[in-house]
Amino acid sequence: MLAACLDEPPPGGSAGTPLSIATIQGDGHASEYAGLPVTIRAVVTGDFQDGDRDESADLGGFFVQSLPDAARPAGLFVFDGPDPLIDVEVGDIVIVQGTVKEHFGETQLVAGNVAVDGRADPVPIDLELPADGVALSEDGEPIADLERYEGQLVRLAGPLVVTDVRELERFGAVRLAAGDRLYRYTNARAPDRQAYREHRRNNAKRSILLDDGRRESNVVPIRYLHGASTGDGSLRTGDALRQVTGTLRYSRGSGSNGAAGWRLMPVVTPEFIARNPRPGVPDVGGDTRVASFNVLNYFSTIDRGEPECGPDKKGCRGADSEQERRRQLAKIVTALALIDADIVGLIELENNAYRSLNEIVAALNERLGEDRYRAVATGTIGRGPIKTGFIYDATTTAPYGAFALLDNSVDPRFNDRRNRPALAQTFATQAGGQRLTVVVNHLKSKGSPCDEDGDVDAKDGQGNCNAIRTAAAAALAEWAAGDPTGSGDADVLVIGDLNAYLAEDPVRALEAGGFINLLARRDGPPPYSFVFDGQAGLLEHALATPSLAAQVVAAAEWHINADEPAAHDYNLERGRDPARFDATSPYRASDHDPVIVGMDL
Repeated sequence: MLAACLDEPPPGGSAGTPLSIATIQGDGHASEYAGLPVTIRAVVTGDFQDGDRDESADLGGFFVQSLPDAARPAGLFVFDGPDPLIDVEVGDIVIVQGTVKEHFGETQLVAGNVAVDGRADPVPIDLELPADGVALSEDGEPIADLERYEGQLVRLAGPLVVTDVRELERFGAVRLAAGDRLYRYTNARAPDRQAYREHRRNNAKRSILLDDGRRESNVVPIRYLHGASTGDGSLRTGDALRQVTGTLRYSRGSGSNGAAGWRLMPVVTPEFIARNPRPGVPDVGGDTRVASFNVLNYFSTIDRGEPECGPDKKGCRGADSEQERRRQLAKIVTALALIDADIVGLIELENNAYRSLNEIVAALNERLGEDRYRAVATGTIGRGPIKTGFIYDATTTAPYGAFALLDNSVDPRFNDRRNRPALAQTFATQAGGQRLTVVVNHLKSKGSPCDEDGDVDAKDGQGNCNAIRTAAAAALAEWAAGDPTGSGDADVLVIGDLNAYLAEDPVRALEAGGFINLLARRDGPPPYSFVFDGQAGLLEHALATPSLAAQVVAAAEWHINADEPAAHDYNLERGRDPARFDATSPYRASDHDPVIVGMDL
């Protein structure tokens, strides 16, 4: 395709007189010229045409901006489809005749005629976050109000921190936040409806999406995946950018998919800073180590869409093929071998009698080359498709007595239709016979509502089902402190996924019951084990009775999962390249980070 030069501009609109882009954009969220023919003369700021020499960006058009002498700068996206009239380049002055259209909230000019009429140097406009105001996306979510910058070439100054990589593989997007990464409101502050609303608004003002400039989803190679020079080749939340320059559009990304919001289409390759490199195993010290590990629905039964898992025969989860199951198991075992704990509480196991747990034990022992680990044989627990379980290093520890379960039959406050039953087991060290009771938990998630139980989201930051989790936590505190296994020892450690952040009611209930929060008393950055909606927070907890807390050397999260793109996990759907998988790497073995506690008993 060759660029054409015109001696005279084409006729545009009813009079053929070029309109300013600022006039077309107007002052509102939609153009008053929608559906009308217009002509513009502007400079190309971003080349995202289909079928041209640059195959790394294809939005079906290009961005233009007012010429440098315009009274009011403004930008616009010109859609010229899969078969462009001419091949434009950044810096071309173009005359475009077309029809104004609102497309998924973005003002566009659908080109009918395009011609090149000279050259000019496009100058980016400096944009600083946080934005002055907040708007609502078409999804009803708060986003930064950047309407006046729509379509413009902007230079966004840093520091900008990567705060979400959830859409990186599928939709080519990375969420950035000005200043520091985003945390859940209730990870540090008490639940409060008005304050939580303001927290969401402040987060929105600081946030923007960095897009890959592609309409297709699941593009290979994944742009930005290796953007940070970490030495191990992965972009992680917590990494940073000094600045980024690109054109700004309102879009869902990847066609009509992805989250709706303001997306920056880079015209200069972003240079990421590896501010959050992959960490090694935390050194928690002590002669006995206990870990909590959510294994992200490890099912020995392949998920073929049939309701056949758990005592109630509900839908299966996890791997969709035997190849995926082997990949998932390999990642889990790699992480467990590196953690090298004496006792591990596992969460999100398939709720079968023994197979899911025994597969992990067998694979772990094979990896270690010795018969070290055993599983506590509990059989199925509760009625749901997933359960918790224990494995232990038989060379250093052994179960002391029988396990115990907390469910509705033990305490009516513990709703086991919503929460998974708590599992307690006392262990004794092989060397000196010191006893320790560990209770592994998985309380009701925030993901689905409990309105039918009268437990409605209070919009105070704690999410769905908070009352059900809180009642269960109060029951758990009393039960765990009451020596449920008959150990005769006051040393009790409560671990697991409480689905509650640090300052939420369920955690407070355990603290009120006399348990000491081991991660909350640590100095340094806020603890976290999970990233959702771009915000980090601690869902995995470790709380000890006072007698045990005095014996704890250290407790820490191991950030191998929450900060990582899902591109590194075991899944193979949507055409993922199987060769990218590394079974010897623990990173993205799950979506929750494990917690490790070291103690001198």
